[in-house]
Amino acid sequence: MPLTSRHPAPRTPRRPAPRARRRTAHALLASAVGVCLVAASAPAEPLGIGDPLFPHLGNPGYDVQTYDLDLTYPGSNDRPLEAVTTIDARLTAELDRINLDFAHGTVRSVEVDGEPAAFAGAGEDLVITPDDDLDPGESVRITVRHTSDPRPGNREGGWVRTADGLALANQADAAHLVFPCNDHPSDKAMFTFRITVPKGYTAVANGQPTAVDRTPGTTTWSYRTRNPMATELAQVSVGRSTVLHRTGPHDLPLRDVVPTEHRTTLEPWLAKTPAQISWMENRVGRYPFAIYGLLLAEASTGFALETQTLSLFERDLFTDPALPAWYVESIMVHELAHQWFGDSVSPRTWADLWLNEGHATWYEALYAEERGGRSLEARMRAAYESSDGWRAAGGPPAAPKPPEPGRKIGIFRPGVYGGAALVLYALRQEIGQEAFDRLERAWVVRHRDGNASTADFVRLASETAGRDLTGFLHAWLYDDTTPPMPGHPDWRSAERAVTEEPGPHTGEHLPGPHGHRPDAGGE
Repeated sequence: MPLTSRHPAPRTPRRPAPRARRRTAHALLASAVGVCLVAASAPAEPLGIGDPLFPHLGNPGYDVQTYDLDLTYPGSNDRPLEAVTTIDARLTAELDRINLDFAHGTVRSVEVDGEPAAFAGAGEDLVITPDDDLDPGESVRITVRHTSDPRPGNREGGWVRTADGLALANQADAAHLVFPCNDHPSDKAMFTFRITVPKGYTAVANGQPTAVDRTPGTTTWSYRTRNPMATELAQVSVGRSTVLHRTGPHDLPLRDVVPTEHRTTLEPWLAKTPAQISWMENRVGRYPFAIYGLLLAEASTGFALETQTLSLFERDLFTDPALPAWYVESIMVHELAHQWFGDSVSPRTWADLWLNEGHATWYEALYAEERGGRSLEARMRAAYESSDGWRAAGGPPAAPKPPEPGRKIGIFRPGVYGGAALVLYALRQEIGQEAFDRLERAWVVRHRDGNASTADFVRLASETAGRDLTGFLHAWLYDDTTPPMPGHPDWRSAERAVTEEPGPHTGEHLPGPHGHRPDAGGE
């Protein structure tokens, strides 16, 4: 089926219609003084939407429709990028101020609907005070001129400095270290990127290419998404790279971004993607986006990351001779599975993270069994033996403990990977293979391009199975100890202390000090 029949045409951001001004002429003359008085009587303060794990993340009162990011890379990772971020949003409440998440950059100016607006920093928020209050239902355009700093700050995430440029790793709460935004997955939006780089560099971002504009010394690369995206999934690659093109199932465009000097070595691995997409489609249905590919970065991160339509990997994953082929391919499938589970269907809150990582780990394990001979049952039994320890250290799968101060990526613990995949195994044991497969397909169709919660999953599982599974799943998702495994009454969870050492964002993905060994799985 042609791609154009599966995906709506990209939306072009439109400037909101001017709002009716409610102030009198006298009030307008006093507007500058009024802003100062408001700031003096009510200091700017950080807000949040009350996420159980990140209470100050995100901002209430508006729904972002589009982001337009214009970035200029100076040719060095030791200097900030110049940037303009334009946000079109719809107001959902009356606001006299607009809070955006933003840190680790310098704000040069702010405009609201083309008019200069006062602004101040508060914690990790940029607090904007427009001349007029904003009413529910109105559209507003916010333009922020700022820097975006790739130099290390006082916390993790955002720009990743590579050997020849930059990439992004925004999970879970670091997009606002790169650009002003409503940095919570519950507020997905369309994105447009324009990245200007010096001659000799290539820039790639999420979505599909729309233009390449060259001058004698620079090139500007433009991209646009066709589907809404969470801020934590944004990806921008700058480097001395080659972009490789091929087609996948249904003529799906595939593009991979690789260091030019390693192109020949990496090509055999990249050629496996079309078959992997077909493998996933046979289990959960059509790939949900209009393009896919891998970004292989010259960086040492310790993780892979499911940035939407352009998954981030270390180049070394594909060139380390100690890693068996089945293992490398299963990691590729893990990030591919996230395009359905986590990207297309995004978590409503970060406590719903198990829906992302549990499903990606599940399909990684199924692939490892089919292509690498690694027994799924043995892997699940090993996870069951560790499960009580994981729950004690990090909380049950759907109620993870908050991260420690300064370690916000500490929510990516074994319990939301292997522990959450174990929940899915228990559910399949309880309702049977046929019902479980129908549930998986229904889940990604019902919530495509949206957000979903644990409660939504429990509800759909009950609907699909034809009986109430609330009690069964509640125990698996929220209890401090692991329930008995259906069909395996002899399985026991070892009662032992687990020292929690959270690694990077996706710490179970890669081997080494932050990840699991290739032979993990209990065989």
